[in-house]
Amino acid sequence: MVYIPPPPSISPRQMNLLRTVTAMAWADGDLAAEEVEIMLDRFSSIFAQDTAQQQYLRQELQNYMKQNIPLEEITSKLNTTEEKEMVLRLAYEVISCSARSPEEENINADEAAAYQRLIGLLGLPAETVQRIESEAQSCSNGNLVDRLAQQLEKFSS
Repeated sequence: MVYIPPPPSISPRQMNLLRTVTAMAWADGDLAAEEVEIMLDRFSSIFAQDTAQQQYLRQELQNYMKQNIPLEEITSKLNTTEEKEMVLRLAYEVISCSARSPEEENINADEAAAYQRLIGLLGLPAETVQRIESEAQSCSNGNLVDRLAQQLEKFSS
């Protein structure tokens, strides 16, 4: 029997974002520690207000991230352009950090294919995709977290 943890204490909209980005991290069949840390940092700081809440949410999210849900199943639940853009931004950031060795590209072939599939599923214009990728590449981690937090405030309910 497979253990399925209870859902984290976040809204359904937030859950869709979490599931989509987690599916991207699983694209190569491996959930790298670096990917998990980025997702835990971003989502806990965005979805929880104080340090105690963030620590609790990190624990909840870590258990939930072990599930590998198909990307197609999740993206169909994203309704707004803002949600789609946020998912693309987070997915790009997560897969960009996952090189397992110095010789390996940051985004491996499986992740690149899944990312292209995500772009197709989201149906965002090419200019939007390019803008999001450029912003993600040009930001330091602190600035990116701050910007994501501002953009995701509306997803707190």
